[in-house]
Amino acid sequence: MKVLRTVAEVRAWRARAERVGLVPTMGALHAGHLSLVERSREEADATIVSIFVNPTQFGPNEDFTKYPRREAADLALLERADATAAFLPSVEEMYPPGDTPPVDPGPIAAPLEGAARPGHFIGVATVVAKLFDIVRPDVAFFGQKDFQQLRVLQTMARDRFPGIRVVGCPIVRESDGLAMSSRNAYLSESQHRDALALSRGLFRARELWTEGVRHADRLRNAVLRYTDGPGISMEYVSAADPITLAELHGSATRVLVSLAARVGKARLIDNVLLGMDVSELS
Repeated sequence: MKVLRTVAEVRAWRARAERVGLVPTMGALHAGHLSLVERSREEADATIVSIFVNPTQFGPNEDFTKYPRREAADLALLERADATAAFLPSVEEMYPPGDTPPVDPGPIAAPLEGAARPGHFIGVATVVAKLFDIVRPDVAFFGQKDFQQLRVLQTMARDRFPGIRVVGCPIVRESDGLAMSSRNAYLSESQHRDALALSRGLFRARELWTEGVRHADRLRNAVLRYTDGPGISMEYVSAADPITLAELHGSATRVLVSLAARVGKARLIDNVLLGMDVSELS
């Protein structure tokens, strides 16, 4: 596996590669990330994984300085996963002097995480646009757990990089149901147990959907009942259209039920997609 640290090195590598898949990450890799690498290896001739903790997507009171960084362990995981290359740039490499203006992610970035974390998606769209420009992948892979991020980047790619297909991949969960996240490392054992209420609430919404419930308010309220427990500070529970992310209140044929909550020092997000599969989005 090639380990690349500069834009020049990546572009030289890309010139020799054919169909390329890109998996952008912030490191602290887990099985969810590795599932994206596996998907890329199925669809592309070469897979490059970026590891970059992007400062522009963190707010002033967020966990940029404490975000887990495990370069050696991450590279070992990628080597075992048969990634073709890893790109580990510095902040100076990604944001050089005289840099281009930030990318406006558009209205799809406004609700949910956009409202909870002002400016977050400007940073996400900007850094991914940079990665797309550097790597020029044929296809890029993102997880469903960060659903709004996926939709923001699909919209950005459609407008700015029409030759790049942005693919959403299913959430990978721990054996107890908790969505895998690098921020799970912040949880103590008792906090981990508390956090299981999040996935249980979402799974209850999925059960109701299977039983024929189509009213968005009922789905949302079911999640709220399950997550109203000790150790959890809910930020939002949403039942939204998966394409537009507009909040729903009546009957629907497709729903994204999503949430954000704080458990101890960890801010966790999760979702279930009802009435369609993440693979249908583009």
